[in-house]
Amino acid sequence: MNAPELKLDAHKTALVLIDLQAGIAALPVHGHTSASVLDNASKLAARFRVAGAPVVLVKVAFPRAPDTLRPVTDSPPSAAASEPAGWTELCAKLNMQSSDIVVLKRQWGAFYGTDLDLQLRRRGIETIVIAGIATLICVDSTARGAFERGYQQVLVEDAMADLHAEMHDATCRFIFPRMGRVRSTQQVLSAIA
Repeated sequence: MNAPELKLDAHKTALVLIDLQAGIAALPVHGHTSASVLDNASKLAARFRVAGAPVVLVKVAFPRAPDTLRPVTDSPPSAAASEPAGWTELCAKLNMQSSDIVVLKRQWGAFYGTDLDLQLRRRGIETIVIAGIATLICVDSTARGAFERGYQQVLVEDAMADLHAEMHDATCRFIFPRMGRVRSTQQVLSAIA
């Protein structure tokens, strides 16, 4: 089955890049390399800026406070684990501009507890193009939040990566098509008008 041609209205579309931070991009990822994810994300950001469409750079910082949520899980984070150098620094390759919207999140998804929804709605955004690291955790959580809020979505498969290749592949193959349209960087670059 051929996917319909993708057309994106720059006045109603935003690019949302998830956790493209130096410390996260340094992690061993699969599906695509961090370098190719950053290259594709920077191409998307440049095209969206030229088109006058919003670019949202989401970054994560987990609080180290006594009131931090600590649910009991089978795979808790290591208490001794520290964030890698540059953890919260956005990658220079993104060429952040003063017009970009920066959203700080403190959990996996970029909607809960942030002003992302407000920033998008006040600009009349109906469609979001999502990419970033890691596919199954933070990109997926944000995509689910967008789906629940009624946004149209385009998920850029070659501008995201995961810590596990099988998780990236399964999410892009089975989950994302149920929430939006999965496309390549080139397809999105050709579609934004």
